[in-house]
Formats: sequence, structure tokens, C-alpha cells
Amino acid sequence: MQRFTKLFLSAFLLAAVCCYGQPRTDAFLATLLSGNKNSIFQEVIRHPDTYRLQIIYTQINRDKHNKPSFTNYYFNVDSTNYFNPASIVKLPLALLSLEKLNHLNKPQVTKYTAVQFDSAYSAQTREWRDETSETGYPSIAHFIKKAFLVSENDPYSRMYEFVGQGEINCSLHEKGYLDTRITHRFVRMTADENRHTNPVRFIQPDGKSIYAQPAAYNQDPFDFSRTAKLGKGYYLRDSLVKQPFDFTERNKMPLETFQQILQTVMFPNSVPAKRRFTLTADDYKLLYQYLSQYPGETNYPKYDPRQYYDSYVKFFFMDSTHHQMPEGVRVFNKVGWAYGFLTDASYVVDFKNKVEYMLTATLYVNSDGILNDDKYEYDSIGHPFLYQLGQTIYQYEQKRKRKYIPDLESFRIQYEKRRADGRPVVNDVDN
Repeated sequence: MQRFTKLFLSAFLLAAVCCYGQPRTDAFLATLLSGNKNSIFQEVIRHPDTYRLQIIYTQINRDKHNKPSFTNYYFNVDSTNYFNPASIVKLPLALLSLEKLNHLNKPQVTKYTAVQFDSAYSAQTREWRDETSETGYPSIAHFIKKAFLVSENDPYSRMYEFVGQGEINCSLHEKGYLDTRITHRFVRMTADENRHTNPVRFIQPDGKSIYAQPAAYNQDPFDFSRTAKLGKGYYLRDSLVKQPFDFTERNKMPLETFQQILQTVMFPNSVPAKRRFTLTADDYKLLYQYLSQYPGETNYPKYDPRQYYDSYVKFFFMDSTHHQMPEGVRVFNKVGWAYGFLTDASYVVDFKNKVEYMLTATLYVNSDGILNDDKYEYDSIGHPFLYQLGQTIYQYEQKRKRKYIPDLESFRIQYEKRRADGRPVVNDVDN
């Protein structure tokens, strides 16, 4: 535990030294964004501080051997400007879960093996069955699928329990993602309860235990010296508390870190080995499939395609008038939304036009300054802005000249086809 403590303290000291500064904006991206005259888009662009707006646009260029190079352009990016990461933390949790399985080095314990969770501390809950899976049991692979396809919350909490609070943060910091913290599940728990994680066991089809992981407790400290308070009030149950909402001890992930983690997944050889996750070829195959597959293409869970349409978690392509994606386009991404924040990191591939790029953005839409009142401008400002941002970059990329046309076949996935059966569709998941 002493090693963990030293690592945490050195990580946060380095983050404190390196991360403070002025927001970064590149003239090229600012000029590009100024060309979109949509009124909602320009309202946000002209008031980036009001909307806590941050954007990273990543151009990808290939050489004659198809090796990619990356150039990031920034708009108002500042790692000290807190935003609530919400569901984007499901991406690193999926990666850490797969990495932990690989480190276990137990051939019978894989991402497809049935896993069960017991309770051993206050507020913990059991999970032995999952009727949305084909086997009727939970598994790490099924958690990842549900966390990515429609951003379900329970899979994140279970992966949090499998990896463990201490190991999550230590692993991310060791990889160089220093100014990041994961402190809680997505259920109501105290800070102490979130430090405790459940007993976990992997089982054979006959119920026999293959591997058992005992309950764990994280003794390592967090550095909460940098406060993060937003708004002028918030609701606690049915009562209005007239003071800012305190995010100081909540999850934190700077936008550039989010972009880097997605790049690590999609282009592992483009980042230093230290920053990569220990994943197998089959792990990458699963990640690519469920980062880009549509809910309506999926058999287990059988999501209602009318509610969970193709662009449901593709914010840069989520048009309010129709929900279809452009022909030939697939988006490998993860989104998050909560407390008025909307965030998306995407790797966009247009197989038809031979286009690829990354786009990452976050903004805050809460004009009344009250949190937990469910009165956020997601539909009137947030989603329209992100769609316009996505279209601005997509249209530019379609016209941008490239010296070498990229070969994108490695990202072409054989997706599922929805089977006709009598099972009821899944609606209204907790996300």
C-alpha cells in the first residue's frame, strides 16, 4: 500500500504543476468553427466559458505505408476546467477489466466466462443472473457491450467492483493519465462504501467456481485539494440547497486524457507502450465492434430500435429530424451525459469517401444554475450544438486533400443482424 500512496501523491503533485494554465485555442480550428453560421452553434462558440466548452479535433494523415500520424487542434481546452465525465469513464473501466483478466493468466477465466457478484459490505448488491445475455449470466464481455451500445450504468458499477477502486486509479496513473480519478459507482453510496468492493467469482456452466476474488478495500488517499463547485444551487431529494454543487470528490477525467485513451484503443501503436492497455487481438475486436455497433443490430440485449436508434449515442451525428447515420460511416466512440454536461470522443470512419478523423468535445447546458432539477438544455442547445460541430468537421474532412488515401479495411466490422424472435424488446435502461 505504501507504493500506491507514493504513486498517488507524486501523480497529483505532477498534475498540479503541469496542468494549470490558460485555455488552449488554435487559430485554425477557431477559424474553421466560425464558418458555421447556425445560430445555436455560434451562441455556444462565442461564449465558450459560459458553456464550459472544450473541443479537440484530431486530423489523421497516412504515409505511403498506411502508417497514421496525428495532429491535434484545440478550442478552449483547459484540463483545470472541471466537467463531469459521467459515462465516459465506462471506456477506461472496460479496458482495465480486460487488462485484469489478461493479467490473471487463467485460461478458464475469460471475458466470456460467467461472473457473479456477492455482497459483503453496506449498500452492496448481488448480481448472479442477467436475462439480457444469451447464457442468462453476466460476463465482462456482456458488461462492455451494454456499457457501449446504449451506455447502461450497472455494467460500469460491476466492472468498478471487479477491478477495484485502488487498482483502477493506480493503473491509470501508472500509464501516465495523472490528473484522473475514479472514486465511485453509479449508485448512491458513501465515500467509504465506494472504497469497498464486492466479492466476485467466475463460474462454469454447471455453477462450479473457477476463480474467486475476495472483497477488497482501497486504503490509498485521493488528493481533493483542487475544489470543483458549480451552479448556484441543487436539489437534494425534494429540497433545494442554495449553494453550489460540490464535484470535488467525484470522478474526474480531463478532455485530452479522454481523447488519448480512445486513440490508445483505436491506434495502440501510435502511443508510447507505457500508455497502452494490455489487450489481446480478440479484445480489440470486441471493443471495435461494440464501440461502433448499433443497438438495433444487437440480439442480446434486444434493445428497442425505435427508442435506441442508430445515432442514439453518436452525438456528432444525432440529428433531431432523423436518426439514421450517413451511408458508409461508422463511429467508434463513447459519450457521457449528466448534470448538464454532454461529452463525446469519437473516431469517425467514412468507408465510402475514405475519410477518418477524431473529434472530442464537452459542453455544459444549465442556464438556471440549478443541478439535479432535470432542467438542462440537452435538446434545445446541447445536442444541436454537438450535431453542428460534428457536421462542420465531417464536411471539412470530406473536402480535405490527403497525399495518401487511407486504407481503412482494418476497421470494417462484421456486425450482427437482428434475428426475428418472440422475445420482448428492452426499454428504458438506467443510463
